Amino acid sequence: MPAPINTLLIEGSFEELAEELATYLDSVNNAQGHQETTVHDDVSTLLQKEGDQKDEVLKKLVTASSILNSAPERGTFRQSMTVLIRAYSRNSNFLPVICRNVSKPVTSSPNNGTGLALNILSTVFNTLPPDQDTRYHVLLAILRIIRTNATFDSLKPQLKHIDTWLTQWDMDKEEQRRLFLAIQDVAMEAGEDDAAYQYLVKALRTIQSGEDVSSTEAHDLSLRALRSALLNPSHFDFQDLIALDSIQALRTSEPVWFQLLEVFSADLLDDYNDFKDEHDGWVDEQGLDGTVLTRKMRLLSLASIAASSQNRTLAYNQIAKALLIPTDDVEMWVIDVIRAGLVEGKLSQQGQTFLIHRSTYRVFGQNQWREVGSRLDMWRTSLVEVLRVIRQEKEQFVREKEQELRDAEQRSGGMGYRPRQQQRQMVDSGFD
Repeated sequence: MPAPINTLLIEGSFEELAEELATYLDSVNNAQGHQETTVHDDVSTLLQKEGDQKDEVLKKLVTASSILNSAPERGTFRQSMTVLIRAYSRNSNFLPVICRNVSKPVTSSPNNGTGLALNILSTVFNTLPPDQDTRYHVLLAILRIIRTNATFDSLKPQLKHIDTWLTQWDMDKEEQRRLFLAIQDVAMEAGEDDAAYQYLVKALRTIQSGEDVSSTEAHDLSLRALRSALLNPSHFDFQDLIALDSIQALRTSEPVWFQLLEVFSADLLDDYNDFKDEHDGWVDEQGLDGTVLTRKMRLLSLASIAASSQNRTLAYNQIAKALLIPTDDVEMWVIDVIRAGLVEGKLSQQGQTFLIHRSTYRVFGQNQWREVGSRLDMWRTSLVEVLRVIRQEKEQFVREKEQELRDAEQRSGGMGYRPRQQQRQMVDSGFD
C-alpha cells in the first residue's frame, strides 16, 4: 500500500532498458504459444530514427505489456515492470493502460500475484509527487485489486489520508464520489459494514447542491444509503441522513421510504407496527429484513423511553409494555441496549427496575430543550434546598459554639465573651 517513499532507482539508459524489455516481451509471448510478435524489431527501428522517438517506443512497450501478467514471477518480471513505471514519469497518458494491465490477475503466480500487483502499483503511487492528480487513478487501480482479493486490512491504515489526498489533487465532486464509492464497494466485499456506510454517505454528500439532489444518481444513492442505515445492526443515528437535501427529496419521490426513515429517527415500536399495518407487505417487497428492523426499533424505543424518564428509573413492566415483550426478557433487552451504547445504567433484580445513568436522545428539538429546562429547574430547586440546609446547620453550629464559650466564661468568672470577627461574619452573611 502507499507509503511515504518518493525515490525510484533504475539502472541503465532508456535505450538499453527499452530494447531489453522488448526482447523479453517477445520471448514471453512466444513461450506462451501466441502469435509471434516483433516488439523488439519495432522498438529498434524507432530508436534508430532521427529525433525524439521515446514516446513512440514507450507506446509500443506499454501496449504489449499485458503479456507480463503471465511472465515468471522471478527473473525479469520485476525489472520489466520498473521500466513501465518509468514510462509514466515521461508521459502520464500511459498510466491508465499500465494500471489496467497490472490490475489483471498475475496468472504465473496465483499465490503471490496480488502482492506483486500491489507492490508495483504502490511503487507507482509513491514515486509520484504528492500533489499530482495521477495518483488518483493509481489508487483506483489499487482498490480494484483489493476488492477482487479481499485484502481490506491492507487499505485500512491509508483511509485516514483520503480526504487530504483529495484536497492535494484538487478533485472535483464527481471524482471524489467515484473514489468514495470504490472504497465503499471494497468495504462491503470485506464485510466492513460501518466503513462501507461511512463512505457511502461521503459519496452522497458530494451531490447536495442545486439540481443534483433531484438527479437519478442522487435518488439511487439516497435509497442505497437509507437501506444500508436501516439494515446495519450497529447504526442507530439517522440524523446524518435526515440533514441531507437528497434524502429530503425522497419525501416527494419515495414517500413510503421517507416515512419509514422518520419512524426510525424519532418514533417508537408502536409507530413502526402501525407503519407495517398501513403498508402491509411493503417491507418484504423491498427486500428488507423485518427481524433486523424490529430488533433495532425495540432498542431505539428503549433508548427513547429511558431519555424521557423524569425520575431516571424504569420498571420492568413498563419496559415490557413498550417493547411488547415478556417481562422475563426485559433484562436481555436492557443489556443489548447498553451494549449498543444507547443507554447506561444498572439493573435491580430485587426491585425489578432499571436505574438510568445516561441516555441518548434520538432527536433534539423543542420538546427536548423543554425537558432539559425542566430538569435544570429541578436540579436548581434541589441545590437551593441543599444550600438552605447547609446554611442552617452552619448557623446552628456557630450558635452552639458561642453558647459553649459563654458558659465557659461564666464558670471561670471572666470578663464575658465576644465572638471573633470571622464567626460574626459567618452568622451575619449566612452561606453565600
